[in-house]
Amino acid sequence: MNPFDPLAFTKHEPLAPAIQRGSMVPRAWTPFFTGLVLLLRSAWASPEGRPATTPEPWEKAARSRRTLLMGLVALTSLATSWLLISSESEWHHPMLQGLQIGLFTLLSGWVAAGFFTALMGFMTLLKSDPMALALPSGGTLPPMDPTARTAVIMPICNENVHTVFAGLRAIAESIAESDAASLCHVFVLSDTSDPTLRAHELAALGSLRETLGDRCPVYYRWRERRTRRKAGNVADFCRRWGKSYRYMVVLDADSVMSGKSIATLIHLMEKNPKAGIIQTAPQSCGMNTWHARAQQFSGRVAGRLFTEGMQYWQLGESHYWGHNAIIRVEPFMRHCALSILPGKGGLSGEILSHDFVEAALMRRAGYHIWLVPSLEGSYEQPPSNLMEELQRDRRWCQGNLKNLRLMAEPGLHPAHRVMLFTGGMAYLSAPLWLAFLLISLSLRWLEPTVSAASGAWTAFPSMPVALPMLWSTTLALLFVPRALAAYAVFAQKRQAAFGGSAVFLKSLLLESVLSLLQAPIRMMAHTLFVIVALTGLKLEWKSPQREATTLEWGELLQRLAPLVSPIVALVVVTFFLRPEAGWWLLPVGLPLLLSTPLGVLTSRVSSVRPGALLSLPEERRPAAVLRKAWGYAGNPLTAGWFSKPVSSRKKSERLRVLSGAS
Repeated sequence: MNPFDPLAFTKHEPLAPAIQRGSMVPRAWTPFFTGLVLLLRSAWASPEGRPATTPEPWEKAARSRRTLLMGLVALTSLATSWLLISSESEWHHPMLQGLQIGLFTLLSGWVAAGFFTALMGFMTLLKSDPMALALPSGGTLPPMDPTARTAVIMPICNENVHTVFAGLRAIAESIAESDAASLCHVFVLSDTSDPTLRAHELAALGSLRETLGDRCPVYYRWRERRTRRKAGNVADFCRRWGKSYRYMVVLDADSVMSGKSIATLIHLMEKNPKAGIIQTAPQSCGMNTWHARAQQFSGRVAGRLFTEGMQYWQLGESHYWGHNAIIRVEPFMRHCALSILPGKGGLSGEILSHDFVEAALMRRAGYHIWLVPSLEGSYEQPPSNLMEELQRDRRWCQGNLKNLRLMAEPGLHPAHRVMLFTGGMAYLSAPLWLAFLLISLSLRWLEPTVSAASGAWTAFPSMPVALPMLWSTTLALLFVPRALAAYAVFAQKRQAAFGGSAVFLKSLLLESVLSLLQAPIRMMAHTLFVIVALTGLKLEWKSPQREATTLEWGELLQRLAPLVSPIVALVVVTFFLRPEAGWWLLPVGLPLLLSTPLGVLTSRVSSVRPGALLSLPEERRPAAVLRKAWGYAGNPLTAGWFSKPVSSRKKSERLRVLSGAS
């Protein structure tokens, strides 16, 4: 049989197993204000008549932890707001000043929530949480139940065929060598619209089946009608084959998971029959541009604190991120079908950020959602450059803003209502920060300071005592988590895995500087995305590239101009008319002015040799599944050498070549 013939192998074995149809019917959403009324009524209703339930130990712990978190956030927000109020010497413009204080109270609470989440994560890293979902000890798993059949599904859509099937081959081979070998079937669920790419997918599937033999079954399904994107693709699988499997492990096209991690997830599901979803914390790795490596390093160091912190206060009511997670299929089919949001405009129609909603619905049905940050063997790729990251954020923004309409949905657990809110706030905070900045600037314009001696404008007038305290507190809330993350690395003696103490500290400094410079760009971009979502303008939906792509100067300048021009013009005008106020805009204006060279330079490929800046433990000693995935894809990380970046101009040609590789 010729594995490169797209149809040859279908004569010998079917593309997919026999269909065993099941039902997955969506339930209509309750209108927001109707749900809000019902929520308020239930809050004020007498507890008589409600079913008495005995909370589990973790539920009691979660309640006390969340109460503590909310109390700390409220106290911090009030304290920083009081410092801002104390810094106001006179109230010449009470409406503007009141709005400024109101915005700062909300935003300081948002920053404080992140700070205390990281602090909780720091405590958990140093001392394990007894309430967390316990991983099996000793490194070995008990015998697996032969009826715990599990589908490992990878939805794809117009992806780089060579890269996707390289990762899939590594996953399938790792499963074949694990305790879950007899339980798992792998499915490729294609929504690819390009007939040529589909032919290449079939050819790659034939080659993969030829390589694997009977060690791990791999199936393929192509949807002719591509509805509701990834969520619709997963639902289509459930309706066709969901009744044949107890669990499904959901992957993204850039996911890599070891067979041991998948077997461990199956074991955890078997051990915890009330668990509906168990989410791993995938480690970003596999990209070698400066931008991607900074994101990978940040996720590996500071990101661990936030993930552990979320696990600390969420416990069995955690997030689901849509991939690298295991799901109990039967309740997912019964309770997690997604209906269309009624109405018109950008906040209606299909649910885009389906994962948060599916987690909320699964918890409403009585099942638990757990996050297991300590489980190793789960990986993903970050965007290779700033523009790919912003393109991804654009669709995430609209999806999370849509989810705000479901906050009052009857029956949802309070923890998941908060998660829906924080998902929207992650993007709404950008225009709120911009509004706070503009209001503060307006107050500087309206209340200029004049030198008593000369009557001249002064750039830095005498400040109230409370103002430096306010700045110090705000900076501490933002940067202390990074310091705690660095301390945790040294306390656990893991600095050698990052290239040694000196390299680690230099990498931490470099990542912090890049984060500071990119923050205003993200603020302006997210502000634009919020406006686009609220006004109902068309949202572009493109899959991110799975290889490093170097940005070109002209292209990037053109794409960033709408974000950069307004603030840069404001800085210039302010310096010309009110020089003393212009200095306050420089921390935002200067990074925006440098955004084009910064975006181009960080899109270039960096060194992946031992001792290089932003090194990861996964690069120095990659897991077997990563080493195979990178090797099959021809990733330079396996060899530790510089690779030639692909220019965006030549990208389409390169992708056509790669899509034909086997």
